[in-house]
Amino acid sequence: MKLSNLIVLFFFLNMSAAFAQIATDSLSFPASWQGMWTGNLEIFNSKGLAQSLPMRLHILPIHNSDRYTWTIFYGEDTIAGKRDYELVPVDTAKGIYSIDEKNSIAMEGYLLGGKYFQRFEVMGNLLLTTTEKVSETELMWEIISGKLEPVSSTGEQEIDGEEIPEVKTYPIGVLQRARLVLSF
Repeated sequence: MKLSNLIVLFFFLNMSAAFAQIATDSLSFPASWQGMWTGNLEIFNSKGLAQSLPMRLHILPIHNSDRYTWTIFYGEDTIAGKRDYELVPVDTAKGIYSIDEKNSIAMEGYLLGGKYFQRFEVMGNLLLTTTEKVSETELMWEIISGKLEPVSSTGEQEIDGEEIPEVKTYPIGVLQRARLVLSF
């Protein structure tokens, strides 16, 4: 089987599994993630651990609404370090939600396999955020980021009669990771 056919088969198998999982995930998200989560945010660069600071994430229902808070606190200063966002359902049957930053920025996110993903570009950087409930009392929150400019491009040629697609790779410069535990 040609490489391109294997890639297409792999894609469709993964999509089928993802759609089956969305139905299950959507029934419990975000209600089963509700709570005040606390932990320590670690920020890594190519040299290792660069910084560590307290972090909290509050996921709480908003009264008379289908929205939830998605409030992040970075550091000890709960006023300066507060990011007061809201989680907004967009199409829950498809696992699509949005984080509304309440400043004209709203970014779609996708619940797949019990994990909430957001991928976006800002100021020349590509970011991928993930939040996953790993147990009843623990969330794992991560952001990876790097420049949007590719560091290499390979493929984009014909080999043995098969068109090989171009593949670009992008640098990763920073990993931010927090293991958050339920505090209420």
